[in-house]
Amino acid sequence: MSSLASLAGKQPGYDAANLPVDIARAVILRAVEQADSPSRHQHEHIALTDALDRILACDILSPIDVPANDNSAMDGYALRSADLPAGQPTVLREVGVSLAGRPFQGTVEAGECVRIMTGAVMPAGTDTVVIRELVQVDAKNIAIPAGQSVGANRRRAGDDLARGSPALPAGTRIGAAQWGLIASLGLAQVDVRPPLRVAVFSTGDELRDAGQGMREGAQFDSNRYSLRGLLSRLGCTASDLGIVPDEAGAIEATLRNAAAGHKVIITSGGVSEGDADLTAPMMRQLGEVLQWKLAMRPGRPFAFGKIASQDQSAWLFGLPGNPVAAMIAFIQFVRPAILALTGQVDDALPAFAARVTTAMRKRPGRTEFARGRLAMTDTGIQVTPADNQGSSVLRSMSTANCLIVLEHARGDVNAGETVMVQALAGLV
Repeated sequence: MSSLASLAGKQPGYDAANLPVDIARAVILRAVEQADSPSRHQHEHIALTDALDRILACDILSPIDVPANDNSAMDGYALRSADLPAGQPTVLREVGVSLAGRPFQGTVEAGECVRIMTGAVMPAGTDTVVIRELVQVDAKNIAIPAGQSVGANRRRAGDDLARGSPALPAGTRIGAAQWGLIASLGLAQVDVRPPLRVAVFSTGDELRDAGQGMREGAQFDSNRYSLRGLLSRLGCTASDLGIVPDEAGAIEATLRNAAAGHKVIITSGGVSEGDADLTAPMMRQLGEVLQWKLAMRPGRPFAFGKIASQDQSAWLFGLPGNPVAAMIAFIQFVRPAILALTGQVDDALPAFAARVTTAMRKRPGRTEFARGRLAMTDTGIQVTPADNQGSSVLRSMSTANCLIVLEHARGDVNAGETVMVQALAGLV
């Protein structure tokens, strides 16, 4: 694999001092995708009951037809379409009942029908179901009105999945629907990839942990909690290494410890160029780390690279210290990298157009991510920006349901203009 600096330098428009968002993301993904990630090749064979939110290691092929038999999509009467005179009503004789799990055992002959429930197996000889609401019943005589369609309300065996057909590809994250689908195939165990081990820590003498006493000039650290929450949505196993003081020795020891047992390290704070920012220089001593000033708001300082310890290496992401900036940088850069490292199938953030309700100031030459609230109105989807877009205002992130994406070259936005938004549902 070529050096990160060489790889980055080959990207058109690369400028570490003012790096556009799209180019930064491309460099990260190119580096990650060129690496041979062991997590893509390792398997764990686990019980289906433990598989929620895990990543499939192998394609799942259906071992059965789904549904297994032709069955009824509605409550009604199963009959032979040959007994339906063209354009005319007819009367058939009910000869039995087919229930879900208790099928009719005989064969339906000419002039006969069987009362059938939703999901019940179609009796031998039948190919059509007339819904109960359309017929008239007189004892065992069932009057069928004209105009019935051949094959109506019948679900064929294998309509959902034929035996041997692909059900789910490797790299699929097992959510509620996928979990149910696997269960519907009768599979009690699945092969999954081991969770990606990620280390998270914050740096700064000013930080205090929740539950500790406050002191003058200090603030409580929220980043580790926000980042661990974001990681949990990706099925990662996160190790919280706590708050590391602004001391070179402490930072070096924490980085070495993290690299020895994790595939990804995420830090927040200390990646600017201030005299007290010691994290970035220490990163560069332990491996190849690129330090960037991103052309984005919030989240200008950023570090990306790979460090090594005890013959093991880990990808490293140095995020800004401001809480909102750290979360947005994670969503835009760390999340796609983790998806690539774990080989998850494409799970790009859903982005769509909405009409903005208020004017927004924007300087061309950087991408801006503003917190907003989406709403559906009679005239379409609209989005209202949060009142306070400060990068330290975590409350506005907690009430937002989307990010408003103002593109690199865009200027001021007038009320009523169309903007692109990224929905946050399922991410935060």
